[in-house]
Amino acid sequence: MSSIDVTEILRASAELQPVKKKPRVGELGDISTATANVADILAALEKDTSQAEVIDEVAVKRIVLQLEKRCLKNREMRIKYGDEPTKFMDSEVDLNFAIQEMHVLAAQPELYDLLVDLGAASTLLQLLAHENSDIIAATVNLLQELSDVDTVNEGGEGAARLIDALVSGQLIETLVQQSIEKLDENVKDEADAIHNALSVVENVLDFQPAYAEQCVGQGLFTWLLRRATQRGPLDANKMFASELLALLLQSSESARKKLTDKIDGFDLLLRALATYKRHDPSSADEREHMENLFDAVCASLLYAPNRQKFLDGEGLQLMNLMLRERKQSRESALKVLNHATNGVEGKANCIKFVEILGLRTIFPLFMRTPSKLKRKDTTPDEHEEDVCSVLASLLRLCGEDGRNRVLMKFSEHEYEKVDRAVELLLKYKERMDRFDARQASRCNSSKLSDEQIEQQYLDRLDAGLYTLQRIALILADVCANANPQCRARANRLLQMRAGSAKINKYLIPILEEYDINLAAEADEERKRTRLLIARLSATDRSA
Repeated sequence: MSSIDVTEILRASAELQPVKKKPRVGELGDISTATANVADILAALEKDTSQAEVIDEVAVKRIVLQLEKRCLKNREMRIKYGDEPTKFMDSEVDLNFAIQEMHVLAAQPELYDLLVDLGAASTLLQLLAHENSDIIAATVNLLQELSDVDTVNEGGEGAARLIDALVSGQLIETLVQQSIEKLDENVKDEADAIHNALSVVENVLDFQPAYAEQCVGQGLFTWLLRRATQRGPLDANKMFASELLALLLQSSESARKKLTDKIDGFDLLLRALATYKRHDPSSADEREHMENLFDAVCASLLYAPNRQKFLDGEGLQLMNLMLRERKQSRESALKVLNHATNGVEGKANCIKFVEILGLRTIFPLFMRTPSKLKRKDTTPDEHEEDVCSVLASLLRLCGEDGRNRVLMKFSEHEYEKVDRAVELLLKYKERMDRFDARQASRCNSSKLSDEQIEQQYLDRLDAGLYTLQRIALILADVCANANPQCRARANRLLQMRAGSAKINKYLIPILEEYDINLAAEADEERKRTRLLIARLSATDRSA
């Protein structure tokens, strides 16, 4: 690096950018500027296009070849006069002008094919490794415009070729190693350049989500993890890093694996979230950052081995503390708990949650759904889905002692939890009846293909069937295995609310449909469901 900084010259050169020339007197056609009124002059100016360059293939070739030529010239001058910046700074200014002129091509995505054919992608990638941070910043800014989602979508096959050429040329790795890691975020212009670099990544992922694998394999994921969880005040780049981190974890299995590969990513995430255990975010931006971190944890737990890492890192204890506090992190912690305890891989977390007295935390949330006004990012339906999923998982996966502790809760306080379960059962049953009626009026189910039937079932799950199934599993277990007075209480409440004295009339059809749609490998859950159905049926016969 030279001892004389040329960045000030480049910044000053931005003020010397040529502006569009105004027509001179006598260039306004046949009108007389001495006698014409304002309307005549304006009309003539609108018609005059002599100063506007038409961006066609010829212009593209000129602009791209000029960039390549000035890039080579600057490289030669730097090699020749590496210790004398005054001798290569003119070529650096010229190079910066050439980069700025490339911006006009961002408005012509239909010409991106030609950019690829002319080797522009290779030239731009080389410029990302330039010695001058201002050249890097200018190149990143250009790439952000060229890769803009709306522009790329308009560009069709040519835009796809350009993005593919950039990614194939190691765009992500180059951005990380030559741009993001080299730039100094304490300098505002360089911090802005890093933000633009992250925007390029976001644009690329919007265009082709499969490129998430390159982000993981070429170093970006690790940088995002460290930057998103970095201690200190929130800034735009930290928040952007947390957003992209969550996106990669949601879309890439390799990202979920890499989280705990060489570094303990869970420890970093949980330490960052611990800030919000007893303190709310101080701004809307910080609130979004916190939610991004929670989303990252939830996505990470989709990879089964990470459940144990989460447990070992005392993630359950942190979520339990957050659930006890009436802070903004509460609902997100509930969502994490749902992910941690769901499925057979969540067994250890279920057992541990009961051991750390989590039942004292989860049942108050079961009994009361927060109002819509208090939450903007979580709906009451999502709250009920999460809390019912957690309780269903505890009953499914805990050992005998843990299950008994859960079941005993339904006998407390005059069976108020049975009342709540029946209330939710009726609520979601009515909702599904309305949904099914609407679906039946729109299509003839006898003419649906297997694929359409499967999609219809998925739509029903989204519409509330999933939550209804969790409630039915909870109530079935309580009525079949808990204090017999629980079933009697449920029957009496149904008689009062729905005119039916048989809880089984509601539960068994729901469980039978659930059983039919279980995956082929879910043998244990299938056996458990059928046992619940058998025990419920037996109680009817003995009644």
